[in-house]
Amino acid sequence: MAALFTGKVLMANRERDEVETERELGRTLENKVLLLYFGSGQCPRCRQFSPLLKDFFLRLTDEFYVERASQLVLVYVSRDETEEQQSAFLRSMPKRWLAIPFGDAFKRELELRFAVSEVPAVVVLKPNGEVIVGNAVEEIQRMGPACFRNWQEAAELVDRNFLLAEDFDDCTRRSITDPIRRLKYKLDKKTEAKNRERKEEGEES
Repeated sequence: MAALFTGKVLMANRERDEVETERELGRTLENKVLLLYFGSGQCPRCRQFSPLLKDFFLRLTDEFYVERASQLVLVYVSRDETEEQQSAFLRSMPKRWLAIPFGDAFKRELELRFAVSEVPAVVVLKPNGEVIVGNAVEEIQRMGPACFRNWQEAAELVDRNFLLAEDFDDCTRRSITDPIRRLKYKLDKKTEAKNRERKEEGEES
């Protein structure tokens, strides 16, 4: 995936840090599904979709929602008219988002490469740069975080330890001794029933 950004600059959201060396890019993007979000803070459809994408991203990467962050990276490719508009939009989005610097001609290259003609658009890529979904906006709206599982399988990522918080809660509610306790409960019930039968037989005799 780093090959896509070789010689390019990515900005860390709300920071002045640049992620630009091949080693840094490799570490940031290695073994991860990459989302390229083409959007604008001024576009009405983007204003509707962006909060949904923000929630989608947080539910997959924020420790409040997941035991462990999923293998997901998002790069914002803006169509904002000014740098101030881009900065204002990014301030309202997750800190883990990356962005193409405002005015970088590489944005246009990406639009042409992935045939993006309108926004919002979310291009989903494998770690090797192959396209998984040409535009996942509708899929994200329809399925929410569940669609990441499909992308993860399509990308053949090494690490498959992905749990949504609600899945994790379900797991923690059932302790490892649960099957034993259930079995003991059944046996106790059977013993109680037998004792009751014997008692009734004794009273009759």
